Amino acid sequence: MKQRFSRIIPDPFILGLILMIFLAWVVPGIGMGERKVHLVMVIDAGIFLIFFLYGLKLNPEKIRQGMRNWRMHLVIQLTTFLLFPLCVLPFYPLAKGTSLELFWLALFFLAVLPSTVSSSVVMVSMARGNIPGAIFNASISGMIGIVVTPLWMGLFLNRTGGDFSYGTILVQLLVQIILPVIMGLLLHRWLGKWVTRHLRQLARFDQLIILLIVYESFSHSFLSGMFRSVGPGVLATLAMAVVALFFGIWWMTRKVAAFLGFSREDTITTRFAGTKKSLVHGSVFATLLFGGTAGTGLYLLPIMIYHAFQLFYISMIARRMGKENNPLHD
Repeated sequence: MKQRFSRIIPDPFILGLILMIFLAWVVPGIGMGERKVHLVMVIDAGIFLIFFLYGLKLNPEKIRQGMRNWRMHLVIQLTTFLLFPLCVLPFYPLAKGTSLELFWLALFFLAVLPSTVSSSVVMVSMARGNIPGAIFNASISGMIGIVVTPLWMGLFLNRTGGDFSYGTILVQLLVQIILPVIMGLLLHRWLGKWVTRHLRQLARFDQLIILLIVYESFSHSFLSGMFRSVGPGVLATLAMAVVALFFGIWWMTRKVAAFLGFSREDTITTRFAGTKKSLVHGSVFATLLFGGTAGTGLYLLPIMIYHAFQLFYISMIARRMGKENNPLHD
């Protein structure tokens, strides 16, 4: 009876995600604005610590093995930057020259974004997947996206609205991801056993940072009035298209992983990392590509919906797999 009742109650982490979204709607902007301790600073520090701790967990030999897994890396990157946009492209002739063209372009913008970094690796870790492979692919995805995302969008935009700050994005990648992982790897010999003894507590810390990221992201959306810019019918249709895109890629990555004979760990990483899209990169690219236009909020709407849904769905799958240690089921 107790086990049956526990299945009815939603996962505490999922409840936390719902609470963060509700809190962002009711009381947006907590810890934001002109403050000595800014919420973004806390999130940045948290992300740095997450990757530092991952570096402590990883054995350098396993890292080298993970980097040699070129088939998994190729599948993930092709999924992120080729399969996603190819799933949206066939609908362009139907939307071209109509009132739906702007909505199609917003959906295509979602499709060409790079994968997320922190949440992707955290989810793979929760599900006991290939963590070195997740870190490797999440890191290079952001760098590839700096070039590939504007190239894809340039096919459908008359102007890009400004130059990209390549230096700023690269510095952020180096400081928040690559540097802490390297630091952790260098200290693995001395602190690796300590991390192994405190995996449960560290997992809770990872989840806390994700909750803060969700609150901060949705606070910006509610404060900007993004959800007041479109009607309920349009929002529902766009949401269904976003969810359909996710499940289409989710299904195809399973088929490809099975066809190539990937291990359980590589299958988890392929599906989790391959289906993720980065809200952080989406916000930066939207500002650079569409800044000053009336549709800037609309371009951000699909990635907001996708970001929320991928956190809800994949976190449920990841936590279930982490507890049961069973093969991936849909």
